[in-house]
Formats: sequence, C-alpha cells, structure tokens
Amino acid sequence: MKKAILQMLAVVLIGGAISCSQQPAGQKTATLPETFTISRERLLDKIKGGWAGQTIGCTYGGPTEFRYNGTMIQEYVPIPWTDGYIKWWYENSPGLYDDVYMDLTFVDVFDRLGLDAPVDSFAMAFATAGYPLWHANQSARYNILQGIMPPASGHWLNNPHADDLDYQIEADYSGLMSPGMPNAASEISDKIGHIMNYGDGWYGGVYVGAMYSLAFVSDDIEFIVTEALKTIPEQSRYYQCMSDVIRWHAEFPDDWKRTWFECEKKWSEDIGCPDGVFVPFNIDAVINSAYILIGLLYGEGDFFKTMDIATRCGQDSDCNPASAAGILGTVLGYSRIPEYWLKNLKEVEDLNFAYTDISLNRTYEMSFKQALQMIERNGGKVGEKEVTIACQSPVPVRYEKAFEGLFPQNLIHVNRNVTDVGEVILDGTGIVFKGYVRAADERYVARVEMYMDGECVETANLPAASRTRRNDLFWKYQIPKGKHIFTFKWLNPAPDASVHFNEALVYSDAPLQVVHQ
Repeated sequence: MKKAILQMLAVVLIGGAISCSQQPAGQKTATLPETFTISRERLLDKIKGGWAGQTIGCTYGGPTEFRYNGTMIQEYVPIPWTDGYIKWWYENSPGLYDDVYMDLTFVDVFDRLGLDAPVDSFAMAFATAGYPLWHANQSARYNILQGIMPPASGHWLNNPHADDLDYQIEADYSGLMSPGMPNAASEISDKIGHIMNYGDGWYGGVYVGAMYSLAFVSDDIEFIVTEALKTIPEQSRYYQCMSDVIRWHAEFPDDWKRTWFECEKKWSEDIGCPDGVFVPFNIDAVINSAYILIGLLYGEGDFFKTMDIATRCGQDSDCNPASAAGILGTVLGYSRIPEYWLKNLKEVEDLNFAYTDISLNRTYEMSFKQALQMIERNGGKVGEKEVTIACQSPVPVRYEKAFEGLFPQNLIHVNRNVTDVGEVILDGTGIVFKGYVRAADERYVARVEMYMDGECVETANLPAASRTRRNDLFWKYQIPKGKHIFTFKWLNPAPDASVHFNEALVYSDAPLQVVHQ
C-alpha cells in the first residue's frame, strides 16, 4: 500500500455551514468545505512555508538548470547541498532567483497600490525593472516598452514565446495571497499572466496558483492537484497532459521514471518557442508543469523527495522544484519544513533579493497582509486570532490556444548580416527570424523593414542593449499557404553596428510527414 499523504481536513457541520478547523490523519480529502477556519498564526506559517519552499527548491535545482534536456538526472548523479549553500548563491549567482524576484515585482505593486492596482502598473513595473529577462518575459518587456500593452504583450501573434513557462514560474504569489480561493487566484492571473503569456503558457501559472491556493485547505496532494486542474479548460493541451500524469501515477504509483517516459513520448514536442523547436531544449509550460506534478505526486508529501524528483525530471530543473517545493511548503507550513533545509534559508531571510529592496522576511509580511485582504474581499472573516475563509470550488478559465494551425516544418540557416540576407523563400504559413543586434554603443537601436512579396509588412525597432532587446528579429504568422519571398532593408546603418540573422523557423499548416526509405 502506498502511504497516505499527510492529513485530511475535518468537516464539521455547524448551523448548516461547514467549517474545517482540525485535520485528523489517515483520511483523504473528498470535497472542498464551504468554509475553512485557520488561526492567523497557522495562516502566516503556511504563507512562509510557500515562499521558503520555493526559495529552497530553486536553490536545490540551480546547478542542473537546462543541463539535462530530454533526459532525466539519474540517481547516481549527486546534487550538492552544503552548509551556507543558499547564502553562497545569493552572493555569487543571485540571478538564480528570478522565479522569486519576478514574483516580488507583483507582490510589491499590490503592496503599494492595493488589490485593485491596474494591469498597466504591473506591466510597467515588470518592464522597467533592472533584472534580465528571457523568452516570453523578454518578448513582453520589449512589447511594453514599444507601447504594446497587456494582454496584447503576451498574445502569441505578438510574442513567439507565449507558450513558454514564464508566468508559470512567477505565479506563486497569486495562490499565496488567495488561500482556499482558487478562482480569485485565477482572476489575478488573468490580469497579470497575460502580460507575458497566452494559452498553455498562461495555464501553467493558473494551475500553479490554484495548487498553492488549495494547499491552505487540504493536506492531500492528490486532491490538491486534481481539484486545481478544474481551473483549466478540458479541451486544452495543458489539461490533457496533466490528466495523463495523474492517470499514469495511478497506473505506476511506485515508478516516477515510467511516468516521465510516458510524458516524453506523448508531450515533449515544442511548437511555439523558436529556441526549443528541433532541439532537446524545452521551456514549454506543458512539459515542465508535468515535471512539477510528477514531483508532487511521487514525492508523497516528503519535502526532499518531492523537490528531488521534480529536479531529476530535467529541463528547467530549478523552476520546477521551486514550484513543487513551494506548494508542498504551503501544505506543511514553515514550521514543518525539515530543519536541514531551513537552517540554510534562515541565513538569508533578512537579505534582499537581487534587483529588489525586498527580503524574504518582508515578503512573508506583505503576502500575509494581502491574503487577509483577499479573504475579507471574497466573503471571509478576519478576526484577532483566527480567520474564516469562504472556500471556492474551482471553475475553468476561458479556453485559449496559441499557434493554432501552425506546425514546425523546416529550419533555414541564414547566418548573414541584414545587408547580405537577400531573399529568404519559404513555402508555408509562418516564419520566425532569429538573430541579434550588436553595436559599440548599446544605446543604438536599429530600424529595419521586413518585406513579404515586395510589400513592407513591418518596420521594427531593434535595440542593441540586452535588457531591452527583441528576442526574435522578425516573425509573421497566419500567412496564406504557398511560397513567399522575404527581404529586409536597414534604414539607419551604422559603421560600428550589425544586424545578424541566424536562422529562420518555417511553419506549415500540417505536421511534417517523414517518409522512411
């Protein structure tokens, strides 16, 4: 028999209302209660556990991030953990914690401007922050700085990385400020998650936020992951993959590697991300969410086992254990995370994260305050010693699908400066041009026109500065099927600057058919 996951909620009928305040062991959660009563002290403990688990998990997986792509990390491969380990990363490689300090951008805006802060305030705080960004985040930053505001900044027609996991790794705050209220977390994610993502990329954050939310009112991991999935539309690719993982776990309860292999066979293809197509690298939200789920289910409520399995699944192996350990940390609470992991964390709790003036201790306080505000706003009660949460049964968010009807067909190696590109001919329905701008003066912004079949279809500003760069030089989707000719014109050439085209990713309206000779 597989051991039971921790404890279950007690359901006590009081005057026709359901209130849960005690959690006897040995039982499974059957349904969400209507209300859930928790002491303020325990609520804060769970919020601290979520942030602590996220930070510890991120640190644990840091050395392996994207070093194991399309393969698992076998048990014989040691993953280091020594005294002073978190502090070392804080001091020597603080960029590791982008999962956390990105969250804190949004926590800070809520703290300064309140729960009704407009989306543009989050977008501008995100876009003007000093930290470096990649993939969907960087594409969104570029869009915002060019005047393309959310939700357009995250839409796949404007963001070739819309399905990537960016919001997934930044959504923890939404669930931590919405205890027992997954729909409230989804509403927050609808506003903020569309800054940088769309479709499956957005669903990754919605699901993570819902799992955090439900971790306040249930100790049953299987219930949490299954109930949280109700926030995702069933017809989505994302939902179908998570459902498969839950089903495979039931079929192979003692073999996480078997479930990993099943995921690789069915769900490892990448369609959208120009950096992940035709290569083992995969930053797609779907497969990386599957790894979070594998860690949670096979970890069986054990903090180390959960984070270790999520790490050993590979790919984005710092972000995935960060989410898994953060969700379990919320279930356990700070006080129940083993001291072996906490002692390293305690050394940095008063230190500010990179690019912020916010420490973990301040984060705990802000997140707790926001959770109390959200509880009251959503029909709960906040007392001097305890709070009562009006629990929400999860409902699905709206259905979205990015890159509809597009299938990777070919990769054209261009490898020329813009003045030497000449004609690029494609036979398909979409194209993404990868490349970069270099200049002696990073303030330089190249202005380049893209022509399709002799007609100018875009004039783009291409900054040389890394922080404000455009991830991909040009792209064009939903092209009429057939042959098309692309050419480019550099409007403001400079002797100390270059616009280099690397590759062109070509899409068609049908999957590539491989004929074996």
